[in-house]
Amino acid sequence: MPKRNWLLSVLAIAGSWQLAAPAFGQALLPYTFNLNVEDLEENGIVLVQDVVQLVRFEQYDLAVPRAKLATQLAPNIFESWFILGSLYVQQQELDRGIETLLKAQELAPEEPGILFTLGSAYFQKGRFEEALEVLEAGLDLNPESIEARFDLGNTYLMLQRYDDAIASYDVAFTQQEDFWPAINNIGLIEYEQGDVKGAIASWNKALEIDPDAVEPKLAIAVALYTEGQPERALQLGEEALSRDRKYAELDFLEENLWGARLLADAAQFLATPRIQALVSR
Repeated sequence: MPKRNWLLSVLAIAGSWQLAAPAFGQALLPYTFNLNVEDLEENGIVLVQDVVQLVRFEQYDLAVPRAKLATQLAPNIFESWFILGSLYVQQQELDRGIETLLKAQELAPEEPGILFTLGSAYFQKGRFEEALEVLEAGLDLNPESIEARFDLGNTYLMLQRYDDAIASYDVAFTQQEDFWPAINNIGLIEYEQGDVKGAIASWNKALEIDPDAVEPKLAIAVALYTEGQPERALQLGEEALSRDRKYAELDFLEENLWGARLLADAAQFLATPRIQALVSR
């Protein structure tokens, strides 16, 4: 299970922004263009607030041009750069996202949300050392962010610092005991280290929290098939893939941080006639 959508965190932060909105609301532009700098900045603030609402409803095509305009009207508030950078990351324009978020960081170096979003962008670019640096810095400022703690664990995992990854996942799960992705990813590490029973136990624990979770159910199926329990494995695999067939794609599993050993075993499992018949349907 990889990182989740950072825009959710952006919205959570945006909800606490104390932006001074103009009193005139949505006034018409005058016939003569005599707006001063304060007027422009106030309109930029209004645009930022509009963008937040558009993001809530996943209207990204409308949000991006408004966010760009907000950075022009209000270039000295970090929120305009922050949300534009976050939108770029959301749309996988990672280089532009990083560049924009760095501008936001210049304006607000102590804002943890910027660091967390930068960490997500660096992670997706495969720049894991840089992701580690900014995520740790952000968590120093806000150690209560479960999502950032989870992303830190994922970064440690990609750097093969498995003990540190498990420690990060444990902290995330301690902070929120229904956060099953942390337990799921501990299972991924255990499987790569050869602890198949431990991995199955972790994935079962994740399923106890969310019985409908596809990833741990499919992972258990792969493990059981490898351990010589094909009937139970195929039953679980069919249940999982009936819910979400994206998990039948090895590239998608790799994106979800499945390691080399688990991917190799998954390839054999997914090639079985029963699973192939299900996927083809």
